[in-house]
Formats: sequence, C-alpha cells, structure tokens
Amino acid sequence: MGRVRETLHDVLRQTDAVLLALCVASTLYGMVLIASATSFRGTLKYVAVQGLGLLIGLALYLFLSSIDIFELAKKWKWLLGFNVGFLLLLLTPFGQTRGGNRAWLGVNDIGSRLGVGVLKSFPVTVQPAEVVKVFFIVLLAYQLALLNENRDLRRFENVIQPTAHTAFMVGLIVVISGDAGSALVYLFIFICMVFAAGMAKRWLALGIGGGAAAFLAVWQLDLLPSYMRDRFLAVLDHSYQPDDAGFQQTRGLMALGSGELTGQGLFHGAQTQSSNVWSIPERQTDFIFSVCGEELGFLGCALIIVLLLAIVVRCLLVARDAATPMESYVCVGMAGMLIFQTIANIGMCLFLMPVIGLTLPFFSYGGSSIVTLFAAMGIVSGVKKRSRPEWLTN
Repeated sequence: MGRVRETLHDVLRQTDAVLLALCVASTLYGMVLIASATSFRGTLKYVAVQGLGLLIGLALYLFLSSIDIFELAKKWKWLLGFNVGFLLLLLTPFGQTRGGNRAWLGVNDIGSRLGVGVLKSFPVTVQPAEVVKVFFIVLLAYQLALLNENRDLRRFENVIQPTAHTAFMVGLIVVISGDAGSALVYLFIFICMVFAAGMAKRWLALGIGGGAAAFLAVWQLDLLPSYMRDRFLAVLDHSYQPDDAGFQQTRGLMALGSGELTGQGLFHGAQTQSSNVWSIPERQTDFIFSVCGEELGFLGCALIIVLLLAIVVRCLLVARDAATPMESYVCVGMAGMLIFQTIANIGMCLFLMPVIGLTLPFFSYGGSSIVTLFAAMGIVSGVKKRSRPEWLTN
C-alpha cells in the first residue's frame, strides 16, 4: 500500500497540480449542477456518465503529462490521417444526427434498426470534432514552429500552409456534420495561435475582414439556412419568434434573471426542476449556466467564470515559460479553445450570441467533452513539467 502511495505521489509531483485541481473542482461543480438539472428525470445516468468521463479524463491527464508532444507531433502524417478518418466515420452507420447536425458517433441508431435494446439505449456517444480538436492544435503548433524556424511568418506565401490546413479541417467539419459551432472554435484557435506565432497583423486583419465581408454577402444574398438566419435575427430583436428561434434563449435568460444574487436554491429552481415544455431546454448541456444562475444566482455564476478564467490564465502562464515555441503555441491554442467556448456559451445564455451548440467547458454534460478537456490540459501539464528553469525565465 505504501509503494502504491509513493508511486501515486511521484506521478502527481510530475504534473501541474494547480491546473489539475482547477479542472477537477470545475468538473465536480458541474456535476452538481448536472445532477440538479436532470433530477426531474428521476435518473442519475447523466451524473454517472460525467463521473466516468472524469475518471477516464484523470487517467489521460496523468498519462499525457508524461508525453513529449514534440515527439508525438513528428508523427504528423499519422495524426492528420487520424483526424480526417475519425471525422469521416460520421458518414458511416455509426454517425448520429441531433439538432440537425450529424456530429456524434454512437451505436444507438444501429440498435434501433436492429431492435437491440442495449445498443438502442447505450448512454455513451463521441463527438469527433471534440477529440480531433486536440490533435489539430498539436499539428498546427508543429507547423507554425517549423515555419517560424525556417521562414518568416510575416510574408504572405508562408501563411498559406497553416491557413490551408485550418480551412481544410473547418470545411470538412461543416460539410460532413454541419456543425458551425465547432468550426468557429477551430477558426478562433487558429487566430490565437498564429497571433502568438508572430503572423503579421495585416494578414490577420485581412483574413478577419474577408470573413466578415463573406458573411455579410451570404446574409444579403439570403444563402444562410433559414434556421440559422432566424437565430441571428432573434439575437438582434429579442421579440422575434420568442416561441421558436428565440425560445431557448428567452427561457435561459429568464432563469438567469430570476436567480438574482444568491439564487432560488440548489434543486429548487422553478424552471430547472420543472418538466414543463416551457422550461429551460438542453439544461444539462447548452444552458447549464442558466441553471446555475437560477439556482445559485450571480454568485454561483461568478464562481464558474473565476474557475474557467483561472484555468485559461494557467494555460497562458505555462505558455509563457514553455521550453520551446511549439509547446508555447500548443498552450495558447488550448487557452483559445476554452476562451471561445466560454464566451460563446455564456453569451448564448445571456441572449447576446446566437445558439451554436457549444457547451460550457468542464461544466456542461458530455463524457467525450470532459475526456477531451482533461486530455488537452494533460498536454499543458506536460509542457509545464518541461518548462524552462526559473533562472532562465527571469
């Protein structure tokens, strides 16, 4: 028993204990909110799946803390092949459609067709875009590090390669799954990483401006799917389709406001604990922040923001002290992923941004999401372990 304790102590000593503590605290807080958000269903399935995701995530965190990502990135052909192949699995019978997006892998649909009850009700699904995101960040960081070492990222011809890589992955996700939310996360990660790598600001400004112009052109030509256009209109005018396009955010905002400073009490939220169709939709995933606002009030929501901000700051501090540029870019990419998903999810709950199906990191329900997040933070922890000594950073 003593040897096991010593081994565990050595493993933990080699990891970023502060980052691990923040991630575990956030996940446990999220599990409490998920338990409350799903208590009206009379099942602990959601909490159990999240707990299993936490255990697997912890194992991955410890394992990836010991991995040298530079050696991993050298196998870039295999990683790229995995990314593309895993996304293409969505086109197989294992692909599942939810909310109009074919973005999940599971056996439920196969079970329904075969009439196998165990498969039909199997509780675990995987979102490939979540898993691929981690390897995409590692590959992009490797790409940027090599370009910076041999060329000048301020020159236009040298920004084409990482831009093409990102455009290919974003296009693949949109074409296969229609998941615009995940595609936007990839784009934001790209912007953060190339900015950290020193890409000339004029190319960034040109790219962002071109993207905005393209969106306006699509809007003016009425090329957006009607449901997506309605979601944008609902944000611009909260009275627009309050029972349809604006329904989710209307209910979420009402729940947030009703909690005031300290909330109505855990497991006592009027909407959260109601099974009525007019209650908060997707309360354990997209609108977990609204659940927190209703039951724990402003203080509970502030704690969520503080925890996520602390994780982001920790990633950026590790990036600052990283031993190599590539490792620094990886940490910036992980931080960018968390920043965008947090802003998008909270903005959605506050009716400031359209619904794009992005969950709140560490807090929303989703086993594959939790596992992926802990894997991502495990990579950051590994960078921290190999960071430059203090006498070199001062």
